[in-house]
Amino acid sequence: MHVAEIWRYPVKSMVGGTVPQAELTTLGIAGDRHWAVRSREIGGIRGAKKLGSLMLFAAEFAGGTRVMITLPDGSKVHSDDADVDARISAALGHDVTLESLPADNNLEHFRRGPSSIDDPMTELRAVFGREPDEPLPDFSAFPPEVVEFESPPGAHYDCWPLMVMTTSALRALADALPGTNVDVRRFRPSLVVDTDLAGAEGHPEFSWTGRTASIGNGGARVEFLKPCPRCVMTTREVHGGIPADKAVLRHIVRDLDQNLGVYARITSPGVIRAGDELRFDS
Repeated sequence: MHVAEIWRYPVKSMVGGTVPQAELTTLGIAGDRHWAVRSREIGGIRGAKKLGSLMLFAAEFAGGTRVMITLPDGSKVHSDDADVDARISAALGHDVTLESLPADNNLEHFRRGPSSIDDPMTELRAVFGREPDEPLPDFSAFPPEVVEFESPPGAHYDCWPLMVMTTSALRALADALPGTNVDVRRFRPSLVVDTDLAGAEGHPEFSWTGRTASIGNGGARVEFLKPCPRCVMTTREVHGGIPADKAVLRHIVRDLDQNLGVYARITSPGVIRAGDELRFDS
């Protein structure tokens, strides 16, 4: 198996892009989700689970940690522009500020904002996009600190440093949902692993839980955790002409035990490149 794509998202919940190589640190892909938006209306760092239109924005690095953000109308704004907050807020229809990861790992930056819905179960169902007759996911897949914090302190990703998908999983989705656009951007993986030469079908990554692997020759090693429970973000309209579609989440909940892709953490940092071999340790 080989790494087909490495994805990096400069701003949490905005569309990112592929990179030819990346440094894996214990906190994930260097530069990934360096920025996020904080709601001035409901408080806390917020992503597209709450502010769905964030997925209509795209971001790319423009030197160092500076980012250029493409707004839904195609216009662009940079993270150091004086009007960046006003322009993002206007395009989003929600008052926000763009914030970078704090250099001092200030815990208050990551603390979860107040609930926007009085009933906790109603809020969970909205976040996970579940229909009234559908179950909520297995919350043991998530680290315990996300109860208190919007993301694990030190990072802006939702739960774990990496979310890994396979080419066979994307093919399986296309076969199961012929009327749905299953562009990879809808699912926001960190890595896409090419499983074609291995002859894999369906979703082989579901069986990787507990296994460790080396990637390339730069010393990087990862441990695969539980499959990734999916939420309302998979149903959103996405920058680049990907329409809103609830069918994909219905398929994931009904036929895939609510999961798509697998979480992973980095056990040994190193540089990885597109095309690198992924080798299981056992």
